[in-house]
Amino acid sequence: MTNKQTYIAGAVLLAGVAIAIGIVTLGPKTQSLPNTKNNEVVTLKNGDTYKITAGYVVKKIGGRAQTMLAYNGMIPGPTIRVAQGAEVTIEFKNETDLPALLHSHGIRMDNAFDGSQSVQEEMAPGESFSYRLKFPDAGVYWYHPHTSEVYGQPLGLYGAFVVEPSDTAYYPPVNREEVLFLSDLPVANGAITLTKDGKDQVLMGHYGNVMLVNGQEDYTLKVTAGEVVRLDVVNAANARPFNFAIPNTKLKLVGGDSGAYEKASWQDSVVLAPSERALVDVMFTQPGTYALLNKTPDKTTSLGEILVSAGTASPSYAAEFDVLQENAATQASIDPFRQYLDKAPDKKLVLSLDLSGMMAMPMPSMGGTGSTQAAAGSGAGIEWDVAQGMMQMMNTMSTTDDTKWKITDAATGKSNTDINWAFERGTPVKIEIYNDPNSAHPMQHPIHFHGQRFLVTSINGVKQTNLVWKDTVLVPTGATVEIVLDPSNPGTWMVHCHIAEHLQAGMMGTYEVK
Repeated sequence: MTNKQTYIAGAVLLAGVAIAIGIVTLGPKTQSLPNTKNNEVVTLKNGDTYKITAGYVVKKIGGRAQTMLAYNGMIPGPTIRVAQGAEVTIEFKNETDLPALLHSHGIRMDNAFDGSQSVQEEMAPGESFSYRLKFPDAGVYWYHPHTSEVYGQPLGLYGAFVVEPSDTAYYPPVNREEVLFLSDLPVANGAITLTKDGKDQVLMGHYGNVMLVNGQEDYTLKVTAGEVVRLDVVNAANARPFNFAIPNTKLKLVGGDSGAYEKASWQDSVVLAPSERALVDVMFTQPGTYALLNKTPDKTTSLGEILVSAGTASPSYAAEFDVLQENAATQASIDPFRQYLDKAPDKKLVLSLDLSGMMAMPMPSMGGTGSTQAAAGSGAGIEWDVAQGMMQMMNTMSTTDDTKWKITDAATGKSNTDINWAFERGTPVKIEIYNDPNSAHPMQHPIHFHGQRFLVTSINGVKQTNLVWKDTVLVPTGATVEIVLDPSNPGTWMVHCHIAEHLQAGMMGTYEVK
């Protein structure tokens, strides 16, 4: 088997030629549902309690009313601002007809409140649970379901935590801050094509053909010329990576998953895998319309626009914007780990696919253009959009019954739920992650560690020189990524691919910090 072959049951494939994609009725009828509400920003103080309810709403997508899901009736859910070091309680209620878990992604909370299958039983419709969350780290985090997420997350179940640093000079100054959730939805014949069981399109995941920013097809942000705006960009898509760009501006990358980079940098665009975050400062010097774009090797797609009106920003942060600041706090937090950056790996993971449950029939592997696939195979790029034709059909027909994604411990050969590592609290762990290009279906994987933070030390042997604390790393086809995990948070935690369909197909293990 080579990286130019993948396998699928011939009978299923031939049958699929004649099968059109079905349109699935989602949840209750739209006539009985409330309309979505505008997103709200809620500031919580230490010790506060806040209620979040998941339920059905109706929203216009693709030119017609669609049944969607929302937290507190909002898409995205309420943006929750808290101070670094605060502890709050989120009283969550499941008012959907689906099992539910509320996962606060990237937050180093107590293990019992992780909201994942490793620590909590799925909540039945009507059930409630109180999550006590601690916020030790500055940065932008988010909450989303950790069961039925293949269905619920793209329909609108996502919201942000913005953790304000205790040091007011931690980030460069800005005039305003906006959260941008990037996502997509699959729509055909005017209706959303998702199934509640989440068992389909497991090969590559659902790639939507309708792009959304904060749940809107026609997202518009209004600012004044001269303003410096911080965009907290979150990739909430099931499977799609985004390459976020705003032409005719300078993008100043200041932060990632868990706080600030060691040093701010200028970027033409910023790549975000599913669940990753990027904090990007932008100054709009001239009035006009600025496009928000997703720029891939094969095409450029509009996401929305920023309308800049004439005026004067007050105060002006133009001078500060032109400086690429170093972050002493980030550098100091990393200093105790620098001795581990170049050490040999303690653990090695291999990412692959098992299609042994299918009848073998050789087919071309996934890829966009040939150049895109070559770049991805070298680790220099990533695969962008689901392929068309036969490969698209294969994705449509693949299910969790016959498609098993694997995360394997190279030392023991154990895969997925058989992995149960044990780490000593406070002792950093070097982990190598290799994405096997000779797998049955090579493609990129965003790997997420619950409950801890880590540093990406090298990619394909190239040492990373501007570090940021992360919880998710994208591993392209054929790439080897090394990280140093900071196991500071005791408990049993998950490590998994954040392509929701791959997690559904078993691509997860656990590790314990004692």
